[in-house]
Amino acid sequence: MLSVRNISKRYGDVVALRDVSFDVQPGRILGFLGRNGAGKTTTMRSIFGLVQAESGEITYNGEPIGLSQLVRFGYMPEERGLYPRMKVRDQLVYLATLSGMNTADARASTDLWLDRLDLSDRADAKLEDLSHGNQQRIQLAAAIVHDPDLLVLDEPFSGLDPIGVDSLSEVIREFASKGAGILFSSHQLDLVEHICEDVAIIDEGEIVLIGDLNQIREEAAYRRVLIEVDGQLWAPPVSGAHEVGTGGNRHHIVDASVDVEQLLHLASSAGSITRFSYETPTLSDIFQEAVVK
Repeated sequence: MLSVRNISKRYGDVVALRDVSFDVQPGRILGFLGRNGAGKTTTMRSIFGLVQAESGEITYNGEPIGLSQLVRFGYMPEERGLYPRMKVRDQLVYLATLSGMNTADARASTDLWLDRLDLSDRADAKLEDLSHGNQQRIQLAAAIVHDPDLLVLDEPFSGLDPIGVDSLSEVIREFASKGAGILFSSHQLDLVEHICEDVAIIDEGEIVLIGDLNQIREEAAYRRVLIEVDGQLWAPPVSGAHEVGTGGNRHHIVDASVDVEQLLHLASSAGSITRFSYETPTLSDIFQEAVVK
């Protein structure tokens, strides 16, 4: 298990991190969310020693992180971190051997992942000659080619088409099913909601919400309601109800204590119900509430 405990970091007068704590459990996927500049990348870099926290500690299975742990981690930075003029296969083999694989196993694993990611035909191409999306796939391959026990992925879906997104999502789930801990950040909250089991939301360097996503949604004090009467969005006449969203994505927020049967009765009294949904809040709703002050 990766444990981040009370890490803090400043850049001059700017507080980048303030007492940040969370765990990444083996076999579970943690979505690490926040606005630009919230502290996500600084936290991820701290795990690998690329940024030195001023206080707190980061451990893996109860031990300080050193070389023996780092070679079992996979890191996919948001910025490109590979050699642009080196052939794809050569550098993946090279990176796998740096993580402790022998050359034969490194070559076999490289060929396996190039095939899985539909890049076998680009094995001898230079990275700089690939499209943005294919470069992103190679960056992923570099993070997983040595079969790591922990994956840290910073904006891994950036630049991927829907097929690439599905492929990466499958890889993330596959590693989690084998017992690897997964920490990844993304601004694409619908994807995070679809993949992750746990979430940690960071804002202005502080963790503002953390826990099991399903539990957070169930325990939320409000519900997302979409009711159309005679084809028009209908406003529930209950205390605290308010409209959110724009255009065709409008809906209402009501207190979780509001009875569904009461809503149905009120709506049917107003006309013919043409659409009705009563749901726990989405991750986007939860994120907005957590970071908007």
